[in-house]
Amino acid sequence: MRIISLLPAATDLIAELGLLPDLVGRTHECDWPAGVESVPVVTTSGLDRPGLSSREISDSVGSSRHSGSSLYTLDTELLAELAPDVVLTQDLCDVCALSYQKVSEAVRVLDAGPKVISLEPATLDGVLDCLHLLGEVFGVPDVAAARAAALRERLTVVQQAVAGRPRPRVVAIEWLDPLWPAGHWVPEQIQHAGGTALLAEPGQHTRPMSWQAVLDVRPEVLLILPCGFAPERTFGELATLTGLPGWSTLPAVRAGAVWVLDGPAYFNRPGPRVVRGVEILARLLHGADSGDPLGPAEARQVPRG
Repeated sequence: MRIISLLPAATDLIAELGLLPDLVGRTHECDWPAGVESVPVVTTSGLDRPGLSSREISDSVGSSRHSGSSLYTLDTELLAELAPDVVLTQDLCDVCALSYQKVSEAVRVLDAGPKVISLEPATLDGVLDCLHLLGEVFGVPDVAAARAAALRERLTVVQQAVAGRPRPRVVAIEWLDPLWPAGHWVPEQIQHAGGTALLAEPGQHTRPMSWQAVLDVRPEVLLILPCGFAPERTFGELATLTGLPGWSTLPAVRAGAVWVLDGPAYFNRPGPRVVRGVEILARLLHGADSGDPLGPAEARQVPRG
């Protein structure tokens, strides 16, 4: 089976199923696990320009939507050369990856059209269901069932570790300018880790919010996990938040409970590593001893000053 993944989360799922040797093409954003960098890249992004701020990226996205142009380019010649049997894509977010419609249009012209599968999980259960779906597609249902069961067991361990503890009020921010609350599976991650998610509901596709909305709910914990930003880049733009009026009055800021997290690795992508995201949050919210100890790149505290 020859697989092309046009979604980083799909690449994560393929790795979870032990099918990386079958991966013949990937996106420019597929950066996990180690070794995937040797797989040919079949996409490029119009936003791959160094130094763009959150606001500039947001404005570029809005302009692309307005003009009807795509944020991503698919190398159809390379796609044909790689001759995939299956192409994995999504229809959840046009900003995150190529859409199912665009991919379907691209593969329609190939001599032997591959099967195009769209993955659209919006919840933790949906993420794990994708493992079962791909397990059936690729003929490894038993592997998928075992991996999904192991991930569910890790979630259960976390829930047991935080059971009965006070549930801090948590705001998770997925984009800095404009401010955007993290939706879809992230509120569930917070809930599983023993917190109360504010400003977004499980499974919800969110919209930009005002800074006043954050001030009004007075979060006790603030999680900063911009989509597609490594922690170092997030720290480079923190003044966008810390310079806002009323920042120092937030209970989370006064308590030193503001954290920069690795969004692409554990929160932005609907792949199996969202379970590790739950374990990370349980340690931050409650010091819960679940999963591996925190790595230095997984969560960094924002200084109060």
